[in-house]
Amino acid sequence: MEAFQSRKTWAEINLEAIGHNISQMKQKLPAATNIMAVVKADGYGHGSVPVAKAAIKAGVSALAVALLEEAIVLRQASIDVPILVLGWVAPEDAPVAAAYNITLTAFQTEWLERVETLQMDGTVRIHMKLDTGMGRIGMRHEQEIQSFFAVLKDCPHIQLTGVFTHFATADAADLMYFHQQEKCFEQMLAYVRRNWSTPLTVHVGNSAASIRFPEQMHNYIRFGISMYGLYPSKYVKAEKQIDLQPAFSLHSRLVHVKKVAAGSSISYGGTYIAKQDEWIGTIPIGYGDGWQRRMQGFEVLVSGKRMPIVGRVCMDQTMIKLDQPYEIGTKVTLIGRQNNACIEMDEVADYLGTINYEVPCLISKRVPRIYV
Repeated sequence: MEAFQSRKTWAEINLEAIGHNISQMKQKLPAATNIMAVVKADGYGHGSVPVAKAAIKAGVSALAVALLEEAIVLRQASIDVPILVLGWVAPEDAPVAAAYNITLTAFQTEWLERVETLQMDGTVRIHMKLDTGMGRIGMRHEQEIQSFFAVLKDCPHIQLTGVFTHFATADAADLMYFHQQEKCFEQMLAYVRRNWSTPLTVHVGNSAASIRFPEQMHNYIRFGISMYGLYPSKYVKAEKQIDLQPAFSLHSRLVHVKKVAAGSSISYGGTYIAKQDEWIGTIPIGYGDGWQRRMQGFEVLVSGKRMPIVGRVCMDQTMIKLDQPYEIGTKVTLIGRQNNACIEMDEVADYLGTINYEVPCLISKRVPRIYV
C-alpha cells in the first residue's frame, strides 16, 4: 500500500531524461569505456532505486554510492549489477558487504589487517583509492601502495578488483591542476600495474572529466551530476560538448489567494510591506521541505509568468505576489518549465550561493517524488 500523501507539493523526476543523458554520454565515450552511475545521496535527491533501474535500462554497467547503507537499499530492491561504495566503510562491516556482494573502497593497511581477522563467508572485493590531489581519502605515495600490497598479498578474504582517483578541478576554467592530477595518477597506476598482476577496473572520470576528455577515461567513468541533466559548472555548460536534459522539477499549488491592502505586512518579521493593494498567494512548501528561507525575493512560475516570493519563507509555507487572482489549485512551478518559461536549477543555486548539485539534495523526503 502506497503512503498517504495529501500535500499539493511534489517533485517530478523524468526518467526518460536520465536515459537521454546516459545515451549522450555513451556517444562520446570509446566503445571500451563503460559507465558507472553514481546514485549516492538518494540519487542526488532524485530517488536512488528508480534512477538506478532507469540507468541500468539505459545501459550502465555498475553503480556507485557513498555509504554501505545506500548500497544495501539497492540490493534489497533486487538490483544485481556491481555496486561500489566510494566512501570509507568500517572494517567491521566488511562481512556485510561481502554478503551483499558490494565492493568497498580501501586505502589503509590497518583496514586490511582488521578485515582479515573477521569471520567472513567468501571474499570482499575492494577498489583501492589513490589521492592525487583531492586531499580527502586515498594513498598519496608509492611507498603507501607498496605497504598496502605487502599486506594485501596475505589477505585471502580480500580481492582487489579496481583502482581509482578523483579530480578536484575537472570542471574549472583553468585545467592546470587537473592535468597535474592526471599525470600523478598515470605514474601511480604504472607502479600499481608493475606490482600487481591481476587485471583491474580503472576509473578516474567524474562527469566533468568524462565530458571534456572522454578518450582518457580508462575502462569506466563515474557519471554523477550530468546523468541528472545538470552541468558540473558554467564552463562545462558553455563548451556545449553534450546535450543534457534536467530530470528534476519542483511544483506546488496555490492553497490560498487573498487581496491585501497597501501597508499590509507578510510573514515573520514583517520584512515585506505591500506598497499598494496586492494579490498574495500561499503555497504549501517551506524550509522544512528544503525550500530555504533565503529564497525570499526569488521568483516562481504561475501561468507561465514569474511571480516574486514575498516575506520570509516559513517552515511549511511560502507566499508569492500574484499579478491577479488565481483559482485555488493553480499549479506553481518552483524549478522547471511551465508553458514557455523556465526556472533552471542553476538559477536557484546561484541565488542560494551554492552549486546545482546541492539543490535537489536539499529537497526533503516530505516532498514526494513522482516518476514520469
